[in-house]
Amino acid sequence: MAAVAETLLGDIGATNARFALMGADQRGSRVRNLPVDQYTTLGEAIQAYLAAERIDRPLGAAALAVASPVTGDRVTLTNHPWSFSTAALKRDLHLERLVVVNDFTANALAIPRLAPDERRGVGGGNALPNLPIAVLGPGTGLGMSGLIPTPGGWVPLAGEGGHAAIAAADDKESEVLSRLRRRFGHVSAERVLSGQGLVNLYQALAEASGVPAESYTPAQITDRDIGEREPLCRDALAMFCALLGTAASSLALTLGARGGVYIAGGIVPRLGARFAESRFRERFEDVGRFRAYLSAIPTYVMTAAVPAFLGLAEALERDGKKAASP
Repeated sequence: MAAVAETLLGDIGATNARFALMGADQRGSRVRNLPVDQYTTLGEAIQAYLAAERIDRPLGAAALAVASPVTGDRVTLTNHPWSFSTAALKRDLHLERLVVVNDFTANALAIPRLAPDERRGVGGGNALPNLPIAVLGPGTGLGMSGLIPTPGGWVPLAGEGGHAAIAAADDKESEVLSRLRRRFGHVSAERVLSGQGLVNLYQALAEASGVPAESYTPAQITDRDIGEREPLCRDALAMFCALLGTAASSLALTLGARGGVYIAGGIVPRLGARFAESRFRERFEDVGRFRAYLSAIPTYVMTAAVPAFLGLAEALERDGKKAASP
């Protein structure tokens, strides 16, 4: 009997590319994390993964979540030089099917597939059925999406809300954003709600305090031990969580996301209790006349290892049904 062709899943960010094979349970198995800077092209990274896993037979299908808009055949990552043609990649890998979606479209599609222990509540509120759901998350960049209920099922949004402007809620944030505006011109949410955003906040706080900024990485700024001895790192992380609360509430209000708001990405899930104890939820609810509306909306941190893999399995299933329909 011929071996069943494998299905490749890939979550392609600007820092790491995570690959897996889809198992019978439609979850990723044999997961590997490859730093994108070590490979010239996406195709090269995929071949490296297949070689490491000793996959020497052709793949049957692949689904990729990419940190960029997907508007046609040519896909270019927003925060990394990788660029590829979907048609050429499909041909080079000898695939029967290739599905490519925005990474936060994949995260949105993952939400109905999350197990109960793959999300962690922050604050109160109760999700209402069959109403819009919002998802956002800081990593190398800032992704945003949502799920809209329709008679035919959930429809994911493919937006670029991370590049919309961010607003300050107090004088300290106004000063920080003003300094960043002088540096960047337009200050998008991603400028402060991402790995580099943490660095931008820290540097602006140091400048405002009249002290030289250290060359901290995002991981160092969020490190608990460094934060205990470096007040500006603590302040940067605190402002990051508060601003994320404001961004999440704006998205919830825009979508009417009474089905809940989910936080994904590579930063927040690693913060654990510090995020729950931050001002995130306070700022999420702090919208004046609509406090009661937002207080009723639950917020969750997605704790699945790579939630995009769940969403890619859903995207492949939908693509298969579409191909099979007359």
